[in-house]
Amino acid sequence: MALALLGASVEEGARLAVDSAPIIYFLEDHRRFAARYAPIFEAAARGDCSIVVSTVTLAEVVAGPLNAGNEVLAAQYHRALRDSANWRLVPLSDEIAFLAARIRASRGLRLPDAIQVATAVTEGCAALVTHDVDFRKVAEIKILS
Repeated sequence: MALALLGASVEEGARLAVDSAPIIYFLEDHRRFAARYAPIFEAAARGDCSIVVSTVTLAEVVAGPLNAGNEVLAAQYHRALRDSANWRLVPLSDEIAFLAARIRASRGLRLPDAIQVATAVTEGCAALVTHDVDFRKVAEIKILS
């Protein structure tokens, strides 16, 4: 069975990489974008898909609370990314770094974005969920935005 997410179809049980912005929008209940990405997180909570996040995502997600001096919220976000059911936090490996360099060179992406793509590809994800228009250059994986 297929899941309809962000106007696209992905197989039920698919592994999806999720970039930082959709997670931040959802966690902060962004008035315009939280509802757009909520079905992805709801599908993962039901076990209909799984979510992969890179350590770059972790750094970007906790940066807001840390900038505001909110250590408690930063720790909560960290635990959520690390410990939620059907979520996997993927550390930056030499394999991911090398692929990210290759993607950066061929696609002209910023390094954090190239790491997101390389993580998604290395983890065998069906798609990468993002809000970033820079990913339109990516051919290595399906982009959902």
